[in-house]
Amino acid sequence: MNNKMYFENKKIWIAGHNGMVGRALVRNFVKHEKLEIITAPSSELDLRDKSKVEEFVRKNSPDIVIIAAARVGGIHANDTYPVDFIQDNISIAQNIMKSCHHNDVDKIINLGSSCIYPKFAEQPIEEDSLLSGKLETTNQWYAIAKITAVKLCQAYNKQFNRSYVSVLPSNLYGPYDNFNLETSHVMPALMRKAHEAKENSSPSLSVWGSGKPLREFLHVDDLAEAIEKILISFEGEVINVGSNDELSIMDLSNIIKDVVGFKGDIIFDSSKPDGTPRKKLDNSQLESLGWSPKIDLKTGIKNVYDWFLNTEDKRF
Repeated sequence: MNNKMYFENKKIWIAGHNGMVGRALVRNFVKHEKLEIITAPSSELDLRDKSKVEEFVRKNSPDIVIIAAARVGGIHANDTYPVDFIQDNISIAQNIMKSCHHNDVDKIINLGSSCIYPKFAEQPIEEDSLLSGKLETTNQWYAIAKITAVKLCQAYNKQFNRSYVSVLPSNLYGPYDNFNLETSHVMPALMRKAHEAKENSSPSLSVWGSGKPLREFLHVDDLAEAIEKILISFEGEVINVGSNDELSIMDLSNIIKDVVGFKGDIIFDSSKPDGTPRKKLDNSQLESLGWSPKIDLKTGIKNVYDWFLNTEDKRF
């Protein structure tokens, strides 16, 4: 079945459409003229409220639901707000899936992350590595919540024969990222720090950790295209979405320094935690469907920095 036929006369609810991933999904799916995109801002629909979610799903009757809504953040945020991270993410997943099942929604894409895999998982990480070892301690609250969501999808599939799929992408970046230094991930945090250091003519900027951990980065527009391919072609339950753009935090810092034009020194603060040493995903399931990313890392970083410079709609 081709893409247009699959989405013809269907309704897709993108939960979390105002976030970085949600906006990318809207940008991607709007090309299907006969696909109705359903959205609701958090001010109108609190996904942690079970009765409101149930009412929303019953009223709108989506055919497909993508759970892109979540409480997310970097090492500092995860370690500072553990109750918020575990409770909010479990509530969001549970409320949406239960309401979808009650209203006979058969297709869900549940967004997770590579950071829910064990800290020392064998590399590259295959999907069946989930729950095979200890989690990264600073990230455990988010990870446990998102693992629960993966298992909830599998439980609905087993007990009720649903088609609920969990998609686990590598580190994501793109326009509308979170640039708040208290809650952001490494890419936007580094970009903002480098930009402000340049603007203030600072001699140096400080980066958490040793700079040695390896990370794999994926542009959200590539993720959105991958999800479209998964909806049409994937018949399993859990699938990685990687990019093969893997590099150290030190190398990433230097790329961002060059793109931003910061001339000072980068100082790595080894008193701060590194997190998981490496998170390289095995992408073979997705590659077998004929998908590969289009946006190389340096081009993607340049595009995001251009967006950062030219928009006032930044989350600080």
